[in-house]
Amino acid sequence: MTSTEPTIRFATTEDAELIAELTRKSWSGKVAPSSSGHREGTERVANDLREGGALVIQDKDTAIGSLRWLPMPEDPTIWEILRLGILPQYRGKQLSKLLMTKITQQASNVGVQELRLAVRSDQPRLLEFYAEFGFKIAPELHYRYANPLEPAPIVMRRSLQQIA
Repeated sequence: MTSTEPTIRFATTEDAELIAELTRKSWSGKVAPSSSGHREGTERVANDLREGGALVIQDKDTAIGSLRWLPMPEDPTIWEILRLGILPQYRGKQLSKLLMTKITQQASNVGVQELRLAVRSDQPRLLEFYAEFGFKIAPELHYRYANPLEPAPIVMRRSLQQIA
């Protein structure tokens, strides 16, 4: 990475293929091969972009990571964060934290009341990462995209009501 600060931009539907590729490359060797993220396709991403949105983090003109969100079908004031990923060669530079900070600010700015996310049961170290952003384990919640052939992911939530 260069000495310039990375930039974060909102994705458009034209970014669907880019985001699908970023997800696959970011998750390779990092997330269990059984995860659907390894088979991420342009159509799924385009649908997510139409229903919710995404952020793309860039080093100059090179996309190096992304994060998506979807409003919950039963309550659009609750957003679910999904598919956070940074390319391997850019890890260790706090870029995931930049994306999480940006999505939290954006959600608060548009009146979202709560953020949710799911952590794979085989990645417990991520629980601490998300806890740094005020997320708490919510055992009463269930992940709507859970693979029934795998252990259920751990759902976390964060209220945004306290953000001014």
